[in-house]
Amino acid sequence: MMDLPLIWAFIIAFAVFAYVVMDGFDLGIGVLFPGFAVGKERDSAMNSIAPVWDGNETWLVLGGGGLFAAFPLAYAVVLPATYPLIIAMLLGLVFRGVAFEFRWRDPAHRALWDAAFTGGSLVAAMTQGMILGALLQGIEIDGRNYGGSWWNWLTPYTLLTGLGTVAGYALLGSTWLIWKLEGPAQDHARRMAFRSAIATLALLAAVSLYTVFLDAQYFDRWFSMPSVLFAANVPLLTAIIAFLLFRGIAKGWEAAPFWLSLALFFLGMAGLGLSMFPYIVPNEITIWQAAAPHSSQAFMLVGVAITLPLILAYTAWAYWVFRGKVGHEGYH
Repeated sequence: MMDLPLIWAFIIAFAVFAYVVMDGFDLGIGVLFPGFAVGKERDSAMNSIAPVWDGNETWLVLGGGGLFAAFPLAYAVVLPATYPLIIAMLLGLVFRGVAFEFRWRDPAHRALWDAAFTGGSLVAAMTQGMILGALLQGIEIDGRNYGGSWWNWLTPYTLLTGLGTVAGYALLGSTWLIWKLEGPAQDHARRMAFRSAIATLALLAAVSLYTVFLDAQYFDRWFSMPSVLFAANVPLLTAIIAFLLFRGIAKGWEAAPFWLSLALFFLGMAGLGLSMFPYIVPNEITIWQAAAPHSSQAFMLVGVAITLPLILAYTAWAYWVFRGKVGHEGYH
């Protein structure tokens, strides 16, 4: 018999990573937006994500819906523990989406809509990182329910993971613009990417060290055999990718810095998986304890097997159609 909870854990992890990959760079552009020159530079940055930004959030729906359907116990515990953050994230995404459209349709108030675009992106990025931090630091459970208070998520650790996510998204956004823009706007994106890379790596190191010493079980998973054989490769690969990233930014590479930035996120998620597995709520609920009945997971897996390839195919087609450099005109 197939280990369906494990399969569903990989599906949800893939959806989360796909969301980070595809929505992270446009949230990063929003975070960096005040640094762009008003006029053509800001318009070009917006046009680089215009054809794809709304479709990117499909993966957020898949990840959240998959957690609800495949691991209802985890959903019932994690959401009450992070309600304020989730509400703030959704409001941030709403403000970003509204501002994206209205800044073109209401040019008389474009400065206001630009501020809403930046604010919505910053709130969404920060809260996503804090949700991750709230999960990693542990959730208080009472029986099969959340047993903590409304404010348990607010700690120095979650603030650090939030800032790390903001910096990482800024890196994705700036390297995306290196790939999609040209001329002075591209040069500006390179400078932003260099600063974002420094901030991302510094915060990644701080979060990693904090996490290892946050809980004895995290320490054991990183430094005990045989997991240490895998864990030792993560900082080594991170250092190699960081070196190539800085070299690529300095040497004028265009697409490579973006892919190297994604590789940093992939290593971060691999480290997260090593820290948490086999728990879906760290040190409290495993993926098997949280799983829906086998028949339910099997039925849903059939649907995912049909729809996931279609989503991937459509997403790939959309990015292919809108490949290449962009200018400051052409969205509306």
